[in-house]
Amino acid sequence: MTFGEKLSRLRKENNYTQEQLADILAVSRQSVSKWESDLAYPETEKLIRLAKLFDCSTDYLLKEDCDNKNGYARKAEGNSPTTISVTAKGLLASLMRERKSEKMIFGMPLYHIGKNARGFFALGCKARGFFSIGLMSRGIFSMGLLSLGVVSIGLLSLGLLSAGILSVGIVAAGSIALGLLSAGAISIGVISFGALSVGEFSVGAYAIGEYAAVGDTARAMIAVGDSEANGSVHSFLGELTKTDISLIKDWLDANVPSYLSWAKEIFKFYIS
Repeated sequence: MTFGEKLSRLRKENNYTQEQLADILAVSRQSVSKWESDLAYPETEKLIRLAKLFDCSTDYLLKEDCDNKNGYARKAEGNSPTTISVTAKGLLASLMRERKSEKMIFGMPLYHIGKNARGFFALGCKARGFFSIGLMSRGIFSMGLLSLGVVSIGLLSLGLLSAGILSVGIVAAGSIALGLLSAGAISIGVISFGALSVGEFSVGAYAIGEYAAVGDTARAMIAVGDSEANGSVHSFLGELTKTDISLIKDWLDANVPSYLSWAKEIFKFYIS
């Protein structure tokens, strides 16, 4: 097969139009057409990019008698560790091979897959879109090792609704969670739930609160503990009675500032 025939086949196998391939390589569509018609050859830099894009060797592209994409003969006997490694590498490269939809939504391709992906649906090492997945991901709905979004899930996650090992958000959940409403092994927030919980209102095995805390060990102005309760205003050990609950609610209504009224009402509902 000639260079042009191989290029045309690889492009079609990977669902690219000539225009899309031209955009990736920063050339004109006419240049791609000439290459596929064997009327011209790409520059060395473009040839190397084509080899990386299609996960093949430059020898495979240039030599008509080379029918192995990796540029060397395959062994007839079973899969060796080297063969398996090459196959796995090829599979990963295939998954991350750049693809972009011609259909546009809000000025972005419907989908974009690549190392630096930007689309309504984006998948890549760096991904940005309405729905995005990547090592570094940013979007309305975002998932990645480093994730930023309205709804965000990741190893390190930042968003309005956030979940991750280290999670920061309006509502946050994670091993370490920081937010207005947070839940985690270590939780810090206005309303906080966790093994170690710190906040204006906190609930956990070890709960520290400014106004109120409920836990096995509780420390706050109003402390409710199973084993230990250290309250500067009121302390309660064990189950709360209706009288206790009424006393706590009255004290909260009289002392919690108005800007925390939403948190106060959530806490009052929790202890009822």
